[in-house]
Order: sequence, then C-alpha cells, then structure tokens
Amino acid sequence: MPNPFSLEGKTVLVTGASSGIGKATAIECSKAGATVYLTARNKEKLEQTLAEMNGSHKVITADLTSVDEIQNLVDKVDCIDGIALIAGINDKKIIKRIDNGFIDKMFSTNFKGPALLLQSLLKAKKINKFASIVFMSSVSAFYPSVSNAMYAASKAAVDQFAKVLALELLPLKARVNCIQPAFVETDMIKKYGDHTLDEIRSNYPFGRFARPDEIAYAVIYYMSDASQMITGSSLVIDGGYTLR
Repeated sequence: MPNPFSLEGKTVLVTGASSGIGKATAIECSKAGATVYLTARNKEKLEQTLAEMNGSHKVITADLTSVDEIQNLVDKVDCIDGIALIAGINDKKIIKRIDNGFIDKMFSTNFKGPALLLQSLLKAKKINKFASIVFMSSVSAFYPSVSNAMYAASKAAVDQFAKVLALELLPLKARVNCIQPAFVETDMIKKYGDHTLDEIRSNYPFGRFARPDEIAYAVIYYMSDASQMITGSSLVIDGGYTLR
C-alpha cells in the first residue's frame, strides 16, 4: 500500500525557507520526496537550507512585499502541487505607539504578500488540480496578548482569507488550510528576551516550546494525500498553551 504521507512526485513552493519554520519545512518536504522551490529574501541563507536537503531543488530569491518580485517568482516556477506560506514577521508594539508605517509593514509581510502571491499563481494557472495550500497563522489570531495587536490582526486576516480561498478553489479540488502555532523555537521569539522566554517556557504545559520540524510535519500532513478530505481548517499546535 502506498504511503499516504509521502510527497513523492509532488512539486511544492515554500516561502520563508531561509530560516525557522520555513527552513524546516523545506528540508522535511525534501525528505518526504517532494521537489521544492525555496524562496525568501536572503539568497545566502537559502543556499544553506538547500545544502541540508535531499534531492534536486531550486532557490528563487524574492521579497513578497514587492509586486514585481512576486511576479518574477511566479514566472520562474512550474506548476505546483503544494504551497507553504511560512514567511512572516512579529514586531511588537502596544497600540498607542503604532503608526501607519508599522501597520503597513506588518500587513504587507504577513497578509498582503501571501495574498498577492496566491492571486498571481492562480492568474498564471500555476496551481495544479488537487493542490494543497498551507498558510502559517498563529494562536495569536484568537488568543490576545499585550503589544501583539498588529501581528494578531494580520494572522486573523490570514485565517479568513484562507477560508474564502478554500471555497473558491473547490472547483479545482484544491485544499486550503492553516496552522496555528504558539511559541516555536525560532529567532522570531527572541524579541521577548531570555528572561521572559524562560518564564513562559517554565509555565508551558509540556515544559518546552515546539520545534520548527514539528510544525513542518503538520505542513507535510496537509500537503499529503492523507488529508485529502480536509479543507478550510485550522490546526492549533501549542502544547496545551491556550487551554489555560
């Protein structure tokens, strides 16, 4: 019986593949048998990711806040079976200190870039029938915390965009889902500071944060044939954090 979790024969695109969850996703997709397009802004870091992967893959540098660079990326990829939209930022400010530039920066990276990339891929007919699209959201979309308003708002926008996209792609038999992690051991969480992180970690139900590869495994599940009947869903990966 074929392995339903295999990505053999599938071509996938991973954004944010230069570090953190994106890097782990690209590496684990290659281990699962996929051919991977890796994209991010930093070519050197993308090449480092590529060096850790199995098989033959392609690096394409792109800044997803640029419409021109999105189009260049779309022009360079062949038709794809899976898309993992991992690239994102989390700059923290309390609401009374946010301004127009800060809002634009957060939404351009976390929401507008992925949305326009999907629009361009669809317009170019680069998404195959039965494809799987996975957005990296966050528990912040429904679990508020001080100074996190713009990150939370951008991820809530991603969640709802994904649901509408899931409806619109039903004729293509394509699937669209979200993953909502809490704290993951990446550079992004360093903004909290070591002392704060140690305190949060010590109160975590499982005593640790998630590893990037553990989030990548969920992406592979959504991209694989094992999840053929799942679309419009959101998977929380938080070790029980939001139960409290």
